[in-house]
Amino acid sequence: MMSRSHIVAYNATLSVLLASFVLTGCHSSSKNSTPTVAFGKVAAAYQEDPYKIVITEGRDYKRDIMEGRVTGARPGQRIVLYAMTDGRWGVCRQSDLPFTNIEADGRWEASVHLGLQYAALLVDPTYNPPEQTESLPTVGNGVMALAVVNGEGPPPILPSPKILNFSGYEWTTSTGPIFHAGSRNFFDPANVWTDESGALHLRISGSPGKWAAAEVKLMRSLGYGTYSFHLRDVSHLEPSALLTLVAWDGVGTESARHELDVELGRWGDPENTNVNYVVQPYYVPANSVAFRVSPGAYTHSFHWEPGQVTFSTLAGSGNTGGRVLNRHVFTSGVPSPEGESVRIALYVFRQGKIPLKNENEVIIDKFEYLP
Repeated sequence: MMSRSHIVAYNATLSVLLASFVLTGCHSSSKNSTPTVAFGKVAAAYQEDPYKIVITEGRDYKRDIMEGRVTGARPGQRIVLYAMTDGRWGVCRQSDLPFTNIEADGRWEASVHLGLQYAALLVDPTYNPPEQTESLPTVGNGVMALAVVNGEGPPPILPSPKILNFSGYEWTTSTGPIFHAGSRNFFDPANVWTDESGALHLRISGSPGKWAAAEVKLMRSLGYGTYSFHLRDVSHLEPSALLTLVAWDGVGTESARHELDVELGRWGDPENTNVNYVVQPYYVPANSVAFRVSPGAYTHSFHWEPGQVTFSTLAGSGNTGGRVLNRHVFTSGVPSPEGESVRIALYVFRQGKIPLKNENEVIIDKFEYLP
């Protein structure tokens, strides 16, 4: 039998070991637990007429304060806040930086520009967030946790997107206000349809001051290869109506993103050329070639390969494509495939000399991809 002194010493040793086990267990649990980010105070929902004409994409939005809390954050990790406005997620900068610091107790507070939804990302110190993106980053590759919340108050009521089949591929329609070529357009899925022959119709509907545009986006990424668009005559388009045939990954601002474009239109001036080949960003002189084509049906295409893209315009549409009218090879700034998708859009360029006066419509007979 143990003496009283031995029992006291044994119990003291057991208490120390138990405390040590508890502390070690708690430390291990904290270190290995999955981090979380949550919202406390939520900013108001963005409230503005979705048809309102806006020219500058980077304009100043109204702002509000967001608050939240993080658990399981490690030293150096920070918060990146996004607001969904005009169809894209945009970083909410703090003193011109994209990051919000986390307090010692896990709390964070930041100013945001108003959006329909808000997202908070817990990120590693080396993470570089995209300035704008159609789809939020997912957990992984520097993103440790993610939370999304709707803005406070009723959001604008927007038409629901729809899915349609064209040329053997599934496409989805854009909906609501979105910036294209520095001009805010309202996109209505009702302006997109296929006819009994399988041709795709895009329309600008409405009236001056309340135009609704049209856009479809391919629901899969195709990568390197040849992309061909077989078009009926579009010479009837008014100077401020633009048709664009694009491959883009949905990331970046209008002036800084990886994108391949065939732009058909006169940018608001009847004396302008009516076809542009562009490897974005457009402001680099070597990244753009403009020319004029006569009325008629054409097949526009680009052959995309590592470090090079070749744009071509052929006379005729469908299976009648023939004589090459123009061809240009770009080797500077050519992006590599990173989740890009094809987009076909008809919309209003709001900065032109001659405002749009009437509804406009185009017909695309076929889209074709060859790897």
